[in-house]
Amino acid sequence: MIALGFIIMCLIFGTTFLAIKIGIDAGLAPFYSASIRFITAGGILFLYSLWKKKAVLSLLWRKETLLTGFLVTFGTFSTLYWAEQHISSGLAAVLSATGPIMILLLQTAYTRRRAHFTSAAGCAIGFAGVFVLMLPGLQLDFSSMWLAGCLVVLLGEVCYSGGALYSKSVMDRQPEASPLALNAAQMLFGGILLLVLSLFVEQPRPGQIFSLPALGSILYLTVAGSMIGHSLFYWLNAKTNPVFPSTWLYISPLIAMGLGSAVYGEAFSWISAAGALIILTGIILVNLRSLQALLRGRKQTASVPLQGKAESA
Repeated sequence: MIALGFIIMCLIFGTTFLAIKIGIDAGLAPFYSASIRFITAGGILFLYSLWKKKAVLSLLWRKETLLTGFLVTFGTFSTLYWAEQHISSGLAAVLSATGPIMILLLQTAYTRRRAHFTSAAGCAIGFAGVFVLMLPGLQLDFSSMWLAGCLVVLLGEVCYSGGALYSKSVMDRQPEASPLALNAAQMLFGGILLLVLSLFVEQPRPGQIFSLPALGSILYLTVAGSMIGHSLFYWLNAKTNPVFPSTWLYISPLIAMGLGSAVYGEAFSWISAAGALIILTGIILVNLRSLQALLRGRKQTASVPLQGKAESA
């Protein structure tokens, strides 16, 4: 069951980027469609947590929930949904995988402690991979909006990283709190903020939701991406250890790139593939000590760069 759950989670997290792209190409306003997804998923999961007595209503108006929702859901996904108007889903997936590298950099700056050599090398290699990954798009067909899309995804990962560090400190102070309930509450808050943004900057037409590609995109992202995928992540975390579930980061971006190219006809080059592999090598080095502990069979607390990386797309 654990192996099956892990495979399903990786497949879900690897396909959500393409599902976002399909919805946007079907005419959905990016922020509006994201708000529907997270308000629905967060609301259902929070009601479920209340039913199971793993959440209390006061969780909804705590400042910790609002700040986490602003960073982890609003900051990460407003940028990702906007960017996928201008870049491929595969490129977005690989750039989103830089989250652990961003977390390490923020953690190092905050604690003012020098990172371990392999982690520092992983950061350098990861950012070199970002440059290689973007090389094909920086050639003759260069577009300023394409470049903006790439940079905005990276900005979203900075938001995610700050949210991950903050949410870890919240969970350390409240060890009795249910991670699933906390995640549901922050998704709900993030979704509401996305809706407010949409009302200010977009002109959403709710009728567009009912075209087959748009409705399929929203339903898949809400049910599979935000509910089943994240629930599997927390279930695997409870059944194994905090490191193992997060190894989806090394698998799902490659699924996203292959799927976008094979199914949706997105541009693919061996340079892009090389860049993706370089980035994933950097991520492995950033988390090398945790992975070594996992391979030795230890059950230990994961390092911060892997903690809580259930947010995919």
